[in-house]
Amino acid sequence: MESPLVNVTKSASGWRALLPPSAWLSSYEPRWLASDLVAGVTLAAYAVPVSMAYAALAGMPLHHGIYCYLLGGLCYAVLGSSRQLAIGPTSAISMLVGTTVAGMADGDPARWGGIAALTALMVAVLSVLAWLLRLSGLVSFISETILLGFKAGAALSIAMTQLPKLFGVPGGGDHFFERVWTLAGQLGETNLTVLAFGLAALALLVLGEKFLPGRPIALVVVALAILVVSVTSLEESGVATVGPLPAGLPSLTLPAVRARDVEGIVPLSCACLLLAYIEGISAARTLAAKNNYEVDPRQELLALGTANLAVAFGQGFPVAGGLSQSAVNDKAGARTPLALVVASAVLAACLLFLTGLLANLPTVVLASIVLVAVRGLIDLRGLGHLWRVSRLEFRIAMVALLGVLLLGILKGVMVAAIVSILLLLAGVARPHVAFLGRIPGTRRFSDLERHPDNEELPGMVIFRVESSLLYFNAEHVRRVVSERVEATSELWLVVCDLSDSPIVDVAGARMLTGLHQDLAKRGINLRVVEAHARVRDLLRAEGLEERVGYLGRHLSVDQAIVEFQHANATQQSSGSEQAANAVP
Repeated sequence: MESPLVNVTKSASGWRALLPPSAWLSSYEPRWLASDLVAGVTLAAYAVPVSMAYAALAGMPLHHGIYCYLLGGLCYAVLGSSRQLAIGPTSAISMLVGTTVAGMADGDPARWGGIAALTALMVAVLSVLAWLLRLSGLVSFISETILLGFKAGAALSIAMTQLPKLFGVPGGGDHFFERVWTLAGQLGETNLTVLAFGLAALALLVLGEKFLPGRPIALVVVALAILVVSVTSLEESGVATVGPLPAGLPSLTLPAVRARDVEGIVPLSCACLLLAYIEGISAARTLAAKNNYEVDPRQELLALGTANLAVAFGQGFPVAGGLSQSAVNDKAGARTPLALVVASAVLAACLLFLTGLLANLPTVVLASIVLVAVRGLIDLRGLGHLWRVSRLEFRIAMVALLGVLLLGILKGVMVAAIVSILLLLAGVARPHVAFLGRIPGTRRFSDLERHPDNEELPGMVIFRVESSLLYFNAEHVRRVVSERVEATSELWLVVCDLSDSPIVDVAGARMLTGLHQDLAKRGINLRVVEAHARVRDLLRAEGLEERVGYLGRHLSVDQAIVEFQHANATQQSSGSEQAANAVP
């Protein structure tokens, strides 16, 4: 039986669709309140250490990461269509912001924070524009294959920024391979105390993730680390801590810099939006399928934009709906976005009263949290599956991975998008042209290349274009068909099956006209069958029906062949009678 939430979600329209709480609040059941309260507190406990770790990754003051969770989650709860999605900083976006803003800020912390907030504001503007223009479907242009490689490359890049902290060395370098080389040269200077502390934190995080999934293990590790540092003299051994954090809620102000003052802010914002929407909508759909309801992809753009707008005014950096934090929210029992409101309230209390407790938090623990988090970005099983089923797509994933490692995350995102589009265009520009034969014992036809036992009809070539027929692939199709015609002796009929061509443009129609003219010069007939309604309209407007014959929806491959054979037999019979009558 469907829950009331599902029915309300499906029926929401108009202003109710723009304000999802109007749907779920009207069906809210009192028994859900306890679940949402527990989930909210659990999410806040998870968010504190993780947001601080990602803030460090973005080059921002640690408490600004908490601002992102507090403000982003609160605004998403008002406009988001997902019941369990949790909004906050994510590893890939934080790394993207950190590495890119470093080249824009010229070492000025105030300018760094201003640019990061401006990026969130630009993400908000672009999200709302995409919502207005109904561009939610554009995310489909980034294939899952590209994302597999991109995520793995991003994970390795992020890990290389954190490993120096684990070994207690300064690290350095501007890109992945330079960082690897620098770290390798500094390993002799490893601080064993820091390394031991970091490895212990890693072990606790991994074990907790395995045996206590959905629990705020990171908070427990942070608390233990603070306790150990507070009662020992580890700081004297080189264990660095985060130091005191300012107490209080974020002040809401405009970003301190303007877009025209920052070169490269638009590409950075576009990349952040791309990552944020892909990660958010993927997580939202996963949780919606698990909990039996639907999310609105277009509404998610508006919710993402609003969340980033609040973060921009709260001195944060771009946020998204991450799968890891959303899984924590879901496993803790969240039934509605009220859990996000509870989490924001708990985070506000932490900022007001508990920041002093975090002063002795070792930075190596934050690095350990990041390293465990990005481990999930490397999908070895998915890459292995690609290797087994499609070496071509595996190579494409590797291109995306190497693009991130060699060029950085921002350019790596651009490479991933360009490769996806080129891959799409390459497939459409050179579509498969299947030459058909009759399936034995039937009146149906299929690809001879895949089914060599099909019957190839003498004197006929039957082909099917397995793609739309457009200006940039029409000549490819004509060339392939012409080559087959040239290789076929005693040819009388060519049949073009357009059942797999939902779109044919003017260039495609004129290509068929040109093919008809070429065949007619050799005494060969052309028939066009199975064309879709709008395709038939265009072909008629181009005058093709007058040349090749009836194009209606009733004409199939088999019927075209039968009609041709009947007409040919009638013509031969008529010719025989005329010859007989001519005999004296």
